[in-house]
Amino acid sequence: MARYWVVVGGPEIFAKTREMGFTRHGFKSTRRNMANSIQPGDMLAFYVTGKKQFAAIARVTSPVVEERTRIWQSDKNPDEMYPYRAGIEPVVTPDEAHWLDAEPYHERFQWTQRWPRANWTLAYQGNLHEVPQADFELLERDMRAAAATTSR
Repeated sequence: MARYWVVVGGPEIFAKTREMGFTRHGFKSTRRNMANSIQPGDMLAFYVTGKKQFAAIARVTSPVVEERTRIWQSDKNPDEMYPYRAGIEPVVTPDEAHWLDAEPYHERFQWTQRWPRANWTLAYQGNLHEVPQADFELLERDMRAAAATTSR
């Protein structure tokens, strides 16, 4: 049974994953237990900090492994290696002009309801969040519509 995740990262981390063709992604060292819960078939939605937008959806294609070679470089924490890594494949990758603003989803998602509307960005603290399937499917549907706009 697939699980659904929101991956939170800075623009430079997302850019590296995109540059690699959405074939691989790394998770922070502080998220070892959560990252090791990720399995092939799970779905990832990428939230880009600073932009406060959802930028892509990918499917996990391999188990998470630990590696210490430098691939991702965080502007905020240059010592972070993002050592827990999984193979992924792109599912929906709209052009940046069609990324989805996250704020309107606060009222629509179940998983964000514990945070007050005025502090909606608190939901996106931390590198990795497991989210309900219904929330993920809502986001995926909207992102597919945005990506279709891109190709017109």
